[in-house]
Amino acid sequence: MKAYVMIKIRAGDVKDVVSHLRNVKGVTEAHMTFGPYDAVAVVETADIAKLGSITALEIQPIPGVEQTLTCLAVDV
Repeated sequence: MKAYVMIKIRAGDVKDVVSHLRNVKGVTEAHMTFGPYDAVAVVETADIAKLGSITALEIQPIPGVEQTLTCLAVDV
């Protein structure tokens, strides 16, 4: 399962948060973005429970993270 986690970050913390994201197990990519969100993390996991765990226990507690939006990738 693949998901895109869109992240709003406190001003001045983007570089540190993206660096931290790249070290989270399950995060395959992390990039700064322009627009309503400051960064995006690509997360790949075996199931939805693991995705929830990574988001709630690994990504949201990173200092500077203010809000996340998780979008599941679906193949059609």
